[in-house]
Amino acid sequence: MLMRRFIIVGHKVPNDGRFTLNDLAGSAGRVDILCRCINSAFFLSHAMRKEVEVQLVLPAGPDPCTIVRFVGAELRYLNPDERSTAALIRNALLKRPGSAEIPSTPGVYARRGTLAVALESVATKSKIFLLHEDGEDFASVYVSSDPASSMSDDSDSTFLLGDNTDLSPDELETLERFKHKLVSLGSISYHSDHCITYLNLELDRRADMVCKKAPS
Repeated sequence: MLMRRFIIVGHKVPNDGRFTLNDLAGSAGRVDILCRCINSAFFLSHAMRKEVEVQLVLPAGPDPCTIVRFVGAELRYLNPDERSTAALIRNALLKRPGSAEIPSTPGVYARRGTLAVALESVATKSKIFLLHEDGEDFASVYVSSDPASSMSDDSDSTFLLGDNTDLSPDELETLERFKHKLVSLGSISYHSDHCITYLNLELDRRADMVCKKAPS
């Protein structure tokens, strides 16, 4: 099964995990946005997506940049409410991980690492797409016959998004080290979690078309 990966930069979430669950949109650095992204990435009506992975890149705070990774096939304690999702993120950060990835709760891992580390982890097995209003129309890339840029049936896809803040010049410079393509969902700016919902919908449709075309 092809993997769908989402890398989301949470620019203000304290990466030492020292934030309150009672103020997710304030002192917790808009971790509420990351929680909504996680929910959009994984939850179906009565099931959870197994083919999805989310990496949260958290550069803010007293600790070095930290990555919290959610793996759909292994998740056990993810619930739809933002507070409990924020608790999973906080618990992973409070373990104060080093450069080697360590488990927190089932399906949740943490490590010290920058955006470059997150991109390196997917670059050899996935095509990388940056969601940006100035990018090429997503639908055009989606059906492109160019194997170097399209989301072909035999390749995983990774989508890079910011939270409520665009990627910084330094982050964009980091991205330039990796082969990637800018794609747009239109001229209007959407919330990051809404973008993920739309991407999952389109990828679901593509998977359905591939199944229908497959010989029985």
